[in-house]
Amino acid sequence: MSLAIVPVQTSQQWRDFHHLPFKIYADDPHWVAPLLLERKFHFDPRHNPYFQHAKAAFFLAYRDGEAVGRITAQIDQLVQDRYQDGTGHFGFIEAIDDPAVFAALLQAAEDWLRQNGMKRAVGPISFSLWDQPGLLVQGFDTPPSVMMNHQRPYYADRILAQHYAPVQDLICYRYDLNAPMELMNRLVDRAQRGGAIAVRTIRMGKAHFKDEVALLLDIINDAWSDNWGYVPMTKAEIDELAGILKLLLRPGDVAIAEYQGKPAAFAAIFPNLNEAIRDMKGRLFPVNWIKLLWRLKVARTKTARMPMMGVRKEFQDSALGAALAMSVIRATRNFNIAHGVESAELSWILAGNTRVRHVIEMVGAIPYKTYRIYQKPL
Repeated sequence: MSLAIVPVQTSQQWRDFHHLPFKIYADDPHWVAPLLLERKFHFDPRHNPYFQHAKAAFFLAYRDGEAVGRITAQIDQLVQDRYQDGTGHFGFIEAIDDPAVFAALLQAAEDWLRQNGMKRAVGPISFSLWDQPGLLVQGFDTPPSVMMNHQRPYYADRILAQHYAPVQDLICYRYDLNAPMELMNRLVDRAQRGGAIAVRTIRMGKAHFKDEVALLLDIINDAWSDNWGYVPMTKAEIDELAGILKLLLRPGDVAIAEYQGKPAAFAAIFPNLNEAIRDMKGRLFPVNWIKLLWRLKVARTKTARMPMMGVRKEFQDSALGAALAMSVIRATRNFNIAHGVESAELSWILAGNTRVRHVIEMVGAIPYKTYRIYQKPL
């Protein structure tokens, strides 16, 4: 049967692009359907500030008129400016279990990247490391947390068959909030005894909130600046993040640790949106939006995700740095336990970041999912 790769242009093709995962995962009990309305906005340059510094191409694979695969190829100018190594990305790859479909999709993405001057393809990164990076290679037996991927086990073999090699692993930890915490309490209490470390919550009031978000990003930019592939957010992306945080978070969901009166570390925990939307089959209307508001604002989810934690670089290689990290983890943990949250995902952490992984494991978290990023010279 004939296989064709076409650029996504028409409204029907965009519908096929967004609906394809529903077919791929129709019998997968752990897949969570994304909200289709949100996905449409996410891919629209008028609404996603990523496109202010990046360009992308979108491809569909059709076999005899039926959509059987999809992929994106993108070039982020911020990545080019920072690393100057000709790295382009592919992402959002979904396909039936057919080597020919994967080969054709990856070839289309590689050709587009090559035609635009790239020397290396890296992915899946969808769209950026701030978004949903990596391919699930371990942990298929549980649903993904909010803003994390879920794939079929055969994807990894199909990508490897096209001469890609692993370049980074991203580790996700499951954290039982009701597990014993005697060790963490002893270490944090000892560190805070002298009064040099103080922990506060984020100020959500209109007069302070934007400054607080800017403070969090300043800590992140300092703490993560040496991480593989890291690119700082733009002002537009920070403003968008501020809007999301304002909608989702309560003050106790963000803890800021100050050392000798200066902000030195923070942690932020989000309600697990995937838990709230899991039964909605991608639809918000006509009544699911009411359910979603109720679940996020009133009933609250029983699970959460901590996507951001940072300790300023000057403290990272010290016992003080570990104490700062555990202080903010404990503060957000205690707040969420008091509000009915039972478990959280701490993610993601580079596999080679042994310093942060050690702190996370000291507080009782257990690695349970691995996402992999691949590369291929062009």
